[in-house]
Amino acid sequence: MSTSEDVRPVIPAPRTSPENDPPPAPVRRRRLVPALLAAALALAVAATGLLVRAHQLEGAPATANRALVDTAATARVTGDVSSAVTRIFSYAPDTTAATRDAARRLLAGKAARQYGELFGQVEKRAAEQQLTLTTHVVRVAVSRLTDTSARLLLFLDQVAERRGKAPTTAAAQLTVAAELRADRWQIVDITSR
Repeated sequence: MSTSEDVRPVIPAPRTSPENDPPPAPVRRRRLVPALLAAALALAVAATGLLVRAHQLEGAPATANRALVDTAATARVTGDVSSAVTRIFSYAPDTTAATRDAARRLLAGKAARQYGELFGQVEKRAAEQQLTLTTHVVRVAVSRLTDTSARLLLFLDQVAERRGKAPTTAAAQLTVAAELRADRWQIVDITSR
């Protein structure tokens, strides 16, 4: 005879289909290993690509342009060239000899030859017309700077005064090439814009 304590309800196990059964461990491992290898290979390829690109950027012209990375060198060339342009393009009837001497120190190469040819005519006009020209550098952009050369764009305001007449102001733009010689920036080419 059985008592109620002996009777245990039987709960049938849920039925699962073979498709829903988790795969045995060896099958999971066979799927996991190739996936891990593919991910590792993708990471290695990506890392190699990044290293190659980083190496290319090191040699890029942008990183060789000190105007983009060296504020002290950029400020120095800007100051030296601005000062030189102000001195060689500012004169009065009685100061043309000093302006010519400054140009001899501050200009070299093609710029010195061009300036020498033109300044002779300027000296005559300055004396005849009692002309005073004052040049102010308003803005400077250094487009390229290396250890020994620079290329700059200068924006100028020039005030011309003739005795007995009202002063006139004109804006000008110059592209200037400069070279560092004997620890001093010298202008080697000037192009009017």
